[in-house]
Amino acid sequence: MTVKILIVTGDAAESLEVLYPYQRLREEGYDVHVAAPARKKLRFVVHDFEPGFDTYTEKPGYTWDADLAFSEVDPGRYAAVVVPGGRAPEYLRNDPDLRRILTSFLDADKPVAQICHGPLLTAAVDGLRGRRVTAYPALEPDMRAAGARFQDAEAVVDGTLVSSRAWPDHSAWMREFLRVLRAKAPAT
Repeated sequence: MTVKILIVTGDAAESLEVLYPYQRLREEGYDVHVAAPARKKLRFVVHDFEPGFDTYTEKPGYTWDADLAFSEVDPGRYAAVVVPGGRAPEYLRNDPDLRRILTSFLDADKPVAQICHGPLLTAAVDGLRGRRVTAYPALEPDMRAAGARFQDAEAVVDGTLVSSRAWPDHSAWMREFLRVLRAKAPAT
């Protein structure tokens, strides 16, 4: 039986932070499912850095069909979860089904990969207290408020929790996540 990985996301997620792990994990032989608030066509965004802007800019990105709604997710069927960033985590952290899903993964000590604004979701379920994490650098105060020890690095590993700052750090993020994932739930 193929090992299943869950990606939790929604509209306004950063395109690269959903699609890169989706494709990379499939390449490794994992069965990857995308869950969102509802089964629908999701509209992602592209965050980029441009001269003269104090922060990132946002443009329309790719669309992608959600395989299932959060309410349909049985976390016990999945070996790990990926939490992309973008603006989606701002509203997703209020979804009770998503909070149930993330709590289940954290309580079971299953691998969790989070990037950019994704740690807002694990913070919302009190999953960062006492842990080392990174996130989009502007979230450092939020991570500290959640009880985490923030590190500004490409990838930070704390047990089964692997975090990264943003899509430019994908290689380091997936390299570390796959190391954890292969130890806990090899694809074959």
